[in-house]
Amino acid sequence: MTAVDTRQQLPVVVTAPLAVWFEDGWTVTKRNLTKIKRSPDMLVFAVLQPIMFVLLFSQVYGGAIQVRGTDYTQFLMAGIFAQTVVFGATFSGSAMAQDLKEGLIDRFRTLPMSASAVLVGRTNSDLVLNGISMVIMMATGLAVGWRVQSAPHEFLAGIALLLLFSYAFSWVMALLGMSVRTPEVINNASFMILFPLTFISNAFVPSDTMPLVLRVFAEWNPVSSLVQAARELFGNVGTAPVPDVWTMQHPVLTVLVGIVVMLVVFVPLAVRKYTRISAG
Repeated sequence: MTAVDTRQQLPVVVTAPLAVWFEDGWTVTKRNLTKIKRSPDMLVFAVLQPIMFVLLFSQVYGGAIQVRGTDYTQFLMAGIFAQTVVFGATFSGSAMAQDLKEGLIDRFRTLPMSASAVLVGRTNSDLVLNGISMVIMMATGLAVGWRVQSAPHEFLAGIALLLLFSYAFSWVMALLGMSVRTPEVINNASFMILFPLTFISNAFVPSDTMPLVLRVFAEWNPVSSLVQAARELFGNVGTAPVPDVWTMQHPVLTVLVGIVVMLVVFVPLAVRKYTRISAG
């Protein structure tokens, strides 16, 4: 008679080698970039809106908006850059919602690939798209009179900070995109989040011109810290006093802490959500 081992069987977790994980992520990234290449209208509309904001605020409203200690165009462009990368991060959410609707996630489930590779590829491709948008935005800014007044390494640090923030925020939007029922819902939900973050901030007007409640919100708004950090790194702060709030006095550190917090919190949550969805 054969003895039967009645001990509890522990689940065996097989971890893919790091090289395979990178390869999976790069494959999905290429797939998403190829999709953009085949649908250039996606890129066109992604950059048209911020270009319109540049022209609208600098050429239409710029003469009526006065900012102490600096030209309005110099003040404006950091806000446009921040708005562009924050809005660009929403593509991760809408794309994940669309993939769920079309059943693409079910097809990915049948492939021998890491679950997180789909999310990594999605957020990586949005980072590339945001990088392209940044180049176009800077060219537009130069055309309307914006100038960088800092050292080259500070200028590069400003670009890196903007893109890192957009990458971290894209994980937040990816989680949101997997939590809604349809792509239409993610569009409405993202605008309800992004419009207060970008417009109740120091992106377009100084926060000290706002009523008390809105001023407090703007000064502690992470987008305001991102804008202030970009202004400092691009040399566009002028001589106007900076609000005596910790987030405004230390904007670069505030943004770096925010990036780390978003990645630490939302990357595991998004991967767990995707794993649960792909498991059926």
